[in-house]
Amino acid sequence: MVAMYSADEIRKRLGSVLDPDGAFPDLPSERVAAVLVPVVTSGDPRIVFTLRTGTLSRHAGEISFPGGLADPGETPVATALRETDEELGLPPDEVDVLGTLGTFHTRVLGTVIVPVVGLLASEPEFRPNAAEIERVLLQPVAGLSGMGRESEFTWEGQTFPTYVFDTPGQVIWGATARILRGFLDALESPAIRPG
Repeated sequence: MVAMYSADEIRKRLGSVLDPDGAFPDLPSERVAAVLVPVVTSGDPRIVFTLRTGTLSRHAGEISFPGGLADPGETPVATALRETDEELGLPPDEVDVLGTLGTFHTRVLGTVIVPVVGLLASEPEFRPNAAEIERVLLQPVAGLSGMGRESEFTWEGQTFPTYVFDTPGQVIWGATARILRGFLDALESPAIRPG
């Protein structure tokens, strides 16, 4: 049976797992970035992803969460909200930030990513930045776990061990897939009981 989650249940289930303040790790030799894991909670909850344009110098044509590198002195939340506004035209005040979900390292570029989980009460009118985003994708939370698996993924002639999600028409892999797996593990943890 596929679990369905209301906004209140998502908030309760993740409340004890997410860090409400979140900070970048103090790793001077690595770049830091933040992404937003936006969850639209009206109707059946859906996660927002972006398909990056094929002309970008990094992560071209990949499925990702909106986000990017931090500016000096920024927090993960500030970075994620700024980048989401730049990429999708989503104003920060439309995002109900729940907190951060640990840290994830990219294997290729050596970047530390801090995911920020945020709820959207309704599906916004996205205005994607055409220079960066080819398309906005919404994937129902229900059933996502069943689409995920450990795998090897070949990209630009190199093979990587990674987690992948074979969603309809798209493959989510790499750091985005690991962040998604972390989000789903936190949400579905049997140790977390709804209040």
